[in-house]
Amino acid sequence: MSVTRDRINTFFRYKDLLRELVVRDVKLKYRRSFLGYVWSILNPLLIMLVMTLVFSQMFQRGIENFPVYLLTGQALFDFMNNATHMSMYSVLDNGALIKKIYVPKYIFTLSKVTSSLIDLIFSMGALILVMLITRAPFSPYILLFPLVVIPLYIFVCGLGFFLSAANVFFRDIQYIYNAITVAWMYVTPMFYPIELLPDWLRKLVEYCNPMFYYIQFFRDLVLYRHFTTPRIFIGCWVMAFIMLSIGLGVFKKTQDNFILYI
Repeated sequence: MSVTRDRINTFFRYKDLLRELVVRDVKLKYRRSFLGYVWSILNPLLIMLVMTLVFSQMFQRGIENFPVYLLTGQALFDFMNNATHMSMYSVLDNGALIKKIYVPKYIFTLSKVTSSLIDLIFSMGALILVMLITRAPFSPYILLFPLVVIPLYIFVCGLGFFLSAANVFFRDIQYIYNAITVAWMYVTPMFYPIELLPDWLRKLVEYCNPMFYYIQFFRDLVLYRHFTTPRIFIGCWVMAFIMLSIGLGVFKKTQDNFILYI
């Protein structure tokens, strides 16, 4: 209990640093951009428009309101993808600071995931706009959006901790992970109905693909206007804490050696 209390106290002691790092990341992303934060809405809209033009004719018969279907998957997957890629470099990019003063090293990874979370929240404006344009019905279930975001945030933090630690020792991880995320995107039913997959692959995706759980939960709330199934709801939290345990375990075990490699 005392160890846990010390860690919590340490986190709150550096909460101002975390806030400043998040603010810095958000400002740097849109620095010298004429439209600034509007790109958080425009970017997913433009991607959705292109993908809708390409894929809607293929899959529109099996999908209700393809633009909303696409954007609900795209928003969550992009958050995971962007946050983990940024997290992967979080320790290396702050190597000079880590060598000079003591700072909890996980703060840098946590700031990257949190700044990406802010982008995700902004991108919800794009989703609402698309729902209005396509006349998609709104329901009170959309207010349960935090029940999707919280476990997804925990999952992404865990994956971010793992990648940031691994990238310190194995720089090839960045190239391997790029290939993994491309494959991951295609085996996640973002722009096609999962029924199109072969039975063996469909079962693999439904039970082993973490992003399927979060996207399906989100679609149930927004597009299908009901609460998700117990398996999906419980699976979201199980995946989150499994990944967090793995990520934190690897990070804590290796962080004392970071200074030798950064």
